[in-house]
Amino acid sequence: MESKIFWNLYAFMLLVLCSGAAAYDALDPKGNITIKWDVLSWTPDGYVAVVTMNNFQMYRPIMSPGWTLGWTWAKNEVIWAMSGAQATYQGDCSKFRSNIPHSCEKNPAIVDLLPNTPYNQQVANCCKGGVLASRGKDPSASLSAFQISVGAAGTTDKTVKLPKNFTLVAPGGGYICGPAKIIRPTFFITPDGRRVTRALMTWRVICTYSQFLASPIPTCCVSLSSFHNRSITPCPSCSCGCQNSSNCIVKTPSGKGISVLNKVNEAVLQCTKHMCPINVHWHVKSNYKKYWRVKITITNFNYRFNYTQWTLVVQHPNLNNATQVSSFLYKPLMPNPSTNDTALFYGRESYNDILMQAGPKGNVHSDLTLQKDGKTIALKKGWAFPRRVYFNGNLCVMPSPESYPYLPNSAGTR
Repeated sequence: MESKIFWNLYAFMLLVLCSGAAAYDALDPKGNITIKWDVLSWTPDGYVAVVTMNNFQMYRPIMSPGWTLGWTWAKNEVIWAMSGAQATYQGDCSKFRSNIPHSCEKNPAIVDLLPNTPYNQQVANCCKGGVLASRGKDPSASLSAFQISVGAAGTTDKTVKLPKNFTLVAPGGGYICGPAKIIRPTFFITPDGRRVTRALMTWRVICTYSQFLASPIPTCCVSLSSFHNRSITPCPSCSCGCQNSSNCIVKTPSGKGISVLNKVNEAVLQCTKHMCPINVHWHVKSNYKKYWRVKITITNFNYRFNYTQWTLVVQHPNLNNATQVSSFLYKPLMPNPSTNDTALFYGRESYNDILMQAGPKGNVHSDLTLQKDGKTIALKKGWAFPRRVYFNGNLCVMPSPESYPYLPNSAGTR
């Protein structure tokens, strides 16, 4: 009996630890998506509220086709009208004779409107097609909002019942939302700055990301090379799964895949030994006494997916002295105030901020110049290569250190 209790307790603790580890990000410990409801006015049978969605994640965006927000009504509420977003299904509104609600679903699913939406259907910070940039890349583009008029609900802060079972669906998945909690009402300042108003009632929902829940297997890998060695250290075999005849497409000389298989589970990835949608290649171009150069190439092997608002995070001890970055935009990240070894890279708007699907345009690249200092170790024994690499917030598979193209001592300068 004691043995059984011990193993049950052990399994419970292991589950708790694994769940916490899966959702915790050491580089972005406070990263989450916060959804806030601010009740602005009461109506005869409910309220009008503004719902805002803030992406507080430093380097994990929500890409096209965007987010879908869902919940379960606590009572028999309906959505009379919406601006800046819409419910995907109207549901059964047959009991209404004249004024038909926007949605009568018990579990509505809300999506953002597209950028070309007429102005009379928009609100501030809406209509981005559900795309949210990461906070580290562009704080102004990491916010989304819509207005909702709710009926058959309470008409005071004492009678309103909070929605339950919030869900946030985004490309790739992986988000878990906590319960709604009433917080201190939000204060608003008028555009002229001369008057302050406050929400009649405010509640908040926090959604966190787990890479393990999004995909039990990795989604990217890293390959390495250096100027002194003709060989390339490829991504480890089967980094994101192993190749078989039914889950990949053979690349043709034109750069396009052969005719797609007409099956239910149609292949979308190019056939590779690593079978990852994304490959990040780090190439040491040159090494001089006072500085050295690196080329980073990101390749998309997915024939059916464009990566909008993509981000790349790299950890290397010399990134605190990145003096020049071409093509990409660059920001230092400091998860630990005592060290500055983490960099955030992302594309330039309307130039390379969209990583196109597999093919001739399915890659982006940038050159880095890093300055050496007195504390910098010489480029040898694998020091020139990154410690960790993240694409869109997901940790990429690195080659084993034994396979690195080490720089010999005689190649210290060039």
